[in-house]
Amino acid sequence: MSRAPLPEPLAGPHHEGPPGPVPQPRGSGEIITVLAHYHRAEIGRMAGWRDRIDRTTNWAITVIAAMLSVSLSTPTAHHGVLLFAMLLVLLLLAIEARRYRFFDVYRARVRRLERFYYAQIFAPLPGGTLDWTRDLGDSLRRPSFRISLAAAVARRLRRNYGWMFLILLFAWVLKITSPSLQPGSSPAGTNHAIRDILENAALGPLPGWLVAGLVATFYGGLAIFVLRSVIGERERDEGPVHV
Repeated sequence: MSRAPLPEPLAGPHHEGPPGPVPQPRGSGEIITVLAHYHRAEIGRMAGWRDRIDRTTNWAITVIAAMLSVSLSTPTAHHGVLLFAMLLVLLLLAIEARRYRFFDVYRARVRRLERFYYAQIFAPLPGGTLDWTRDLGDSLRRPSFRISLAAAVARRLRRNYGWMFLILLFAWVLKITSPSLQPGSSPAGTNHAIRDILENAALGPLPGWLVAGLVATFYGGLAIFVLRSVIGERERDEGPVHV
């Protein structure tokens, strides 16, 4: 008697062959669907890094508000609290500049897609057939920062942190020049004697003239840094509306 053939074994993971090529979109409809989903994904990543930037700025504002409240609320508070606040804000500026470089990468991708694809749909212009897809593909294959850390620091200084440092500077000058904010001083009048002001600016073993010189050097360096960045700043494809 002839025996019936045995059934073929079911294909399992260990019987699978080599993976085939990833299917590519076919037709304009599938390409549009891919672009829409990709744009949404890049928007999500950009928004995530933007949220991190805003969070760091909120930390800096909270630090400044707390230090101003401590330093200017009572004459017994030391002016070194404001100097410490300057260092903390400088640290937060460095953290935010690093986050801003990541944010700038994803924002550039979104802007390239919006500028060369969506804008051409809504309002076609001549010369809109540039090879922007190749640039976008290169950015996806080999992601790289578009601006240096120094440029990111300068940009955040111009946007937000410059005003924060100015507030701390004005509060520190007010603290060392106002007799009402010095321990054991009368609340009347303003201290105009340079010698008394330098004595108030002393910080532990450091004389007041040295502390004042360090503060002036620090703010002078910030001003030069921002001015040089303004001269060398170039708006690329994001336009004047950017963070």
